[in-house]
Amino acid sequence: MKAFMDKDFLLSTEASKKLFHDYAEQMPILDYHCHINPREIAEDRRFENITQVWLGGDHYKWRQMRSNGVEEKYITGDATDREKFQKWAETLEKLIGNPLYHWSHLELQRYFGYKGHLCGDTAEEVWKLCNEQLQNKWTVRSLIKVSNVTLVCTTDDPIDSLEWHKKIAEDPTFDVQVLPAWRPDKANNVEKPDYANYIAQLSQISGIVIKDFATLKDALKNRLDFFHSMGCRVSDHALEYVMYTPASDEEIDAIITKALAGEAIQKEEELKYKTAFMLFVAKQYNRLGWAMQLHYGCKRDNNAYMFRQLGPDTGFDCINNYAPSAQMADFLNALSATNEIPKTIIYSLNPNDDASIGTILGCFQGPETAGKLQQGSAWWFNDHKQGMTAQMTSLANLGCLGNFIGMLTDSRSFLSYTRHEYFRRILCELLGGWVENGEYPDDQKVLKQIVEGICYNNAVKYFGFNL
Repeated sequence: MKAFMDKDFLLSTEASKKLFHDYAEQMPILDYHCHINPREIAEDRRFENITQVWLGGDHYKWRQMRSNGVEEKYITGDATDREKFQKWAETLEKLIGNPLYHWSHLELQRYFGYKGHLCGDTAEEVWKLCNEQLQNKWTVRSLIKVSNVTLVCTTDDPIDSLEWHKKIAEDPTFDVQVLPAWRPDKANNVEKPDYANYIAQLSQISGIVIKDFATLKDALKNRLDFFHSMGCRVSDHALEYVMYTPASDEEIDAIITKALAGEAIQKEEELKYKTAFMLFVAKQYNRLGWAMQLHYGCKRDNNAYMFRQLGPDTGFDCINNYAPSAQMADFLNALSATNEIPKTIIYSLNPNDDASIGTILGCFQGPETAGKLQQGSAWWFNDHKQGMTAQMTSLANLGCLGNFIGMLTDSRSFLSYTRHEYFRRILCELLGGWVENGEYPDDQKVLKQIVEGICYNNAVKYFGFNL
């Protein structure tokens, strides 16, 4: 029997152990997509206790606590932090086979030196150990540094002033780059009731009165250029699916006029607007040399009763199986007509989309960048051992795994950098298995390049960051 989460955790062959310990384990981290708050980095926040780090905003954990019958008082309610931690510990011990079990214990091992296992009986011991170190040893910046992170991309709205990014960049005491990433969902969601209010804010900060599609594009271009000047090189979009319903500019003008007047937008109008919006911004990303991330396949806010109480992003989302691959191909094809496809990373929350994504990528690759079009790392409900293995196996089957840009945290927690270690162990187990089985030669020079590339080097080259 192997020891619990020892140095060879998830590594079952000699080849996989060598790949991890000799190559992957040493590589820095480039976290090119996350949801951490740049203000907390600028101010070097110190957390009072482990509950603030682990349970404040982590809907992954909230879902499992609800699955364990925990009252909402102890999840998002007014219970004390110690009480919430106890309920989480009692839930965690039941999560055999769940990635949260591994993530939580990797964090306890790497940051707090705790080699035991967290459960209801050990909660007090872990609570005291973690809190002492959080209060006396760890700050946001020290957690980032000890994790060997070189660059972080946050997620930022076009109307954001980026003041905290500027302060971090001007601080000589912190050498990790913290760059913005452009997330224009509110400008794209024409069907939402707050669209007109948001457009008014975009008009104000850009200095361009938005009244039609032409002025909307001018305002977006103004903000895109500002973000570029602040080091932004990547965008991100949360889409229901990658749609393609082309329309004339006159039709888009009429849709914008309706939305600004507060009139209801029909589904066909929404699809036309979003197609035009995405085509425009994609061409701008190509102009600027940015990468475009497309996240889709999620049905959000399913529990109406809880949504009324807690709002969005609180743990009530699920996989949506409607994603017409033909429309995504048509969208990319429309961009290819003028040779304006930007570097693109495609993530679907539905693992059944892996093969369709893999085949679409191969249609639009180009010599500008190795792996110009990428399938994104296994995302959200798929970022576990089985999901990561399936995603990388599909990518290997249909594309060029050696050019894969690897893992990201997609997290709001400063302890989540161990997810890169989790990913790297799974990567090395997969590759090592192929070597052990005689499916790939034991050529350590090439294997070193592949492993170090997927862990870090490919992303550095792909995004063009100065590191």
